[in-house]
Amino acid sequence: MAGHPKDIRERQVGTPEQQASGLVGSRPRSWGASVVIVGCDPSWPERYAAVAAPIRAALGERIISLEHVGSTSVPGLPAKPVIDIDLVIEDTADEPAWLPALEALGYRLLLREPWWHGHRMLIAPTDDVHLHVWPADSPEITRHRLFRDWLRSHPSDRDLYATTKQRLAAETAAAPDSYTMAKSDVIDQIFTRIFNEP
Repeated sequence: MAGHPKDIRERQVGTPEQQASGLVGSRPRSWGASVVIVGCDPSWPERYAAVAAPIRAALGERIISLEHVGSTSVPGLPAKPVIDIDLVIEDTADEPAWLPALEALGYRLLLREPWWHGHRMLIAPTDDVHLHVWPADSPEITRHRLFRDWLRSHPSDRDLYATTKQRLAAETAAAPDSYTMAKSDVIDQIFTRIFNEP
């Protein structure tokens, strides 16, 4: 897997000001709660398939790709019970072209992050689906797939990630907003192995 360009090899992290400015509307109630990591649920792929079908029907040919990513896409990996989906379209900034169709399905725009490769994030009414919308040229699409596929095929790193997530969920119980960034070290370690593989 060697030879990836710099924008894929180097993770982009926004400033606190950029991250704070991305919120659209109110925070979901679950974001203030302690992170709970549960055992792998074999129904997660079925949940993805159930929510992906109406998205495909609503957006049709506007979709470049639609994939199940994140921890719930890795068999055997404990996770927060949230389905992460990467939706790739031509231009996320052209919201009138795609957002109303998703809002009609009940999704709510939660994050607008032009500084992070044009990222948008929507949540389902049930709050158990995070729909990440990316433009076609975003390196994050490749990063998510590389990480998912590596964990699927490397049980030792899958187990390392699992134990790290469980430990950090406990350590950040009083400050759950810090959980995601707390995972950075182990994610970077795993990506180092991904990018160094011949």
